[in-house]
Amino acid sequence: MSQDSQHGKWAVSSSDDDDEALPPSGTSASQSNRHAVPSYNSIQTGSPPGPKLEPETASIELKPEPDNTPVSSLVIGSEARQLAATNQSNPVKYENTPSLAGKRKKEVSDGSGWALSDSDDDDDDVKGKSFTNPPKKAPPSPQKKKAKVGNERPPSPHGRVYYIDEPEDFFESSIPCLNDPFRFYLNKVTGLDRKYNTGALHIRDILSPLFGTLKESVQFNYCFDIAWMVKQYPSEFRDCPVLIVHGDKREAKARLVQQAKPFPHIRFCQAKLDIAFGTHHTKMMLLWYEEGFRVIILTSNLIRADWYQKTQGMWVSPLFPRLPKGSSESAGESPTFFKRDLLEYLASYRAPELEEWIQRIKEHDLSETRVYLVGSTPGRYVGPDMERWGHLRLRKLLYDHTDPVPDEERWPVIGQYSSIGSMGLDKTKWLAGEFQRTMTTLGKSSVRPNPPMHLLYPSVEDVRTSLEGYPAGGSLPYSIQTAQKQLWLHSYFHRWKADTTGRSHAMPHIKTYMRVSPDFTQLAWFLVTSSNLSKAAWGALEKNNTQVMVRSYELGVLYVPSAFNMKTFTVHKNPFPVSSSSSSSGFPVPFDLPPTYYSSKDQPWIWNIPYNQAPDTHGNIWVPS
Repeated sequence: MSQDSQHGKWAVSSSDDDDEALPPSGTSASQSNRHAVPSYNSIQTGSPPGPKLEPETASIELKPEPDNTPVSSLVIGSEARQLAATNQSNPVKYENTPSLAGKRKKEVSDGSGWALSDSDDDDDDVKGKSFTNPPKKAPPSPQKKKAKVGNERPPSPHGRVYYIDEPEDFFESSIPCLNDPFRFYLNKVTGLDRKYNTGALHIRDILSPLFGTLKESVQFNYCFDIAWMVKQYPSEFRDCPVLIVHGDKREAKARLVQQAKPFPHIRFCQAKLDIAFGTHHTKMMLLWYEEGFRVIILTSNLIRADWYQKTQGMWVSPLFPRLPKGSSESAGESPTFFKRDLLEYLASYRAPELEEWIQRIKEHDLSETRVYLVGSTPGRYVGPDMERWGHLRLRKLLYDHTDPVPDEERWPVIGQYSSIGSMGLDKTKWLAGEFQRTMTTLGKSSVRPNPPMHLLYPSVEDVRTSLEGYPAGGSLPYSIQTAQKQLWLHSYFHRWKADTTGRSHAMPHIKTYMRVSPDFTQLAWFLVTSSNLSKAAWGALEKNNTQVMVRSYELGVLYVPSAFNMKTFTVHKNPFPVSSSSSSSGFPVPFDLPPTYYSSKDQPWIWNIPYNQAPDTHGNIWVPS
């Protein structure tokens, strides 16, 4: 079967044509499809060759990686992501020969490799499920020693020939601008000029004593490298109790527990995932200090790759003080009802392990919070409960707390994400129907405009020329099986560009959604979240719109101007370097505006087909196993 579009041509062997199986009773077809790995020697890509670019990290010292560097055999994520991990840890060098079209990379027999972000909930990848036609694995090499699990750094995503170290000042902890009203930060990125990391945060900054004297913490996430995570805590806090909230089951859960054996201070809480194909995708830290309590809602997994050369975002709460003894249950609430909503979200886990944290939050003053919580939890909801979670929760907040603007029909919606699920056979099935209605809600206006919708997703060229090169695509899990069924979606696509932030070449793992003025200078609202572009994350209406079904746990924070005593947010055109004078001058949108449409030669990044017509910034090509 072949498909043509302005964004490329893909050919997939006929064995993959009839995988549109009927879903089981009670399951929507768009969420139930699972596909075999395609036959790669029959796939053609339309990516044009391009010049080899010098690595963006040329000024960073390149150190050889020792031959005996231990790697974790506990690869995290679905089988599809484990296969991509193999591709990342064993790159194929570019050679200008026709024979590369069908070349496969040697696989690592024990599954070792670079741990992948992200979940996501792409309908073609089921965490823990087997492919119906798995690729053959190479026989184990008798000379190869079994990989060890340790605290050492993971293998380079570009192979064993070198490793890019962070400069000495990279981990210098500093408190961000305290007069920043938005408290929205990007992560530090290895390989960028230092000024583009000014005001950005690394996980070591977040956990440093500068933020408080830590007593206990909770880590909600999808991917974990526990040994690496423990090392990010400063030595004085490294033995403080940590509760890990995860969604792993069966073998994946056993691997996670195995990772934690050397660390007796770590406990686990398994999130209930009762609806098929859902994931625990929420990324949040709860930090309890001697001085108070703090919440971090972010987009990064707890693996080194996510804090290395990717663009991530986070909201960092103020330090919430403890309430006086005897305070009422309603004390310490914010104008945005953040405390109530956070407690409701935690209660949705129905987990005894979180009860003590629910009680601690009740005892603290969260009144300074200016953002709204937007969460998703698995379930089918009817009546008033439909507005508790997912995109209907966002719609309710926009209806209640934003105001109509002049020429509203000209204010585009911008969505930006790192993974894409099945949208249906045409745009009316979900994207341009219920989801667009949510994204275009502004106040109580009865007008239902149809403004432009710009979707930002990296092209093949964006990935090829990135700091990581093609391995960055391992965290952009848009599959050929999903893409070829929704070519209509690609007409919405725009390039990932962030030249004014200095971060164009750090591929995005951040997820943001916003409504912006026609001249791209004002924001009606802004959301940073763990939710990618999928029905599993945002929810989908069922039963003639009388029920909403949500598959995954997700979490984000919504900024609306009214909570900051503003009519709109001004877009901050040049957020780096950060200074005390610039921090409050506008909202730091993490990419360039206006968005740039894909050209006729651009293709969206598809992670499970080869790219061998041009080398990436490290001289490698991408040949999935």
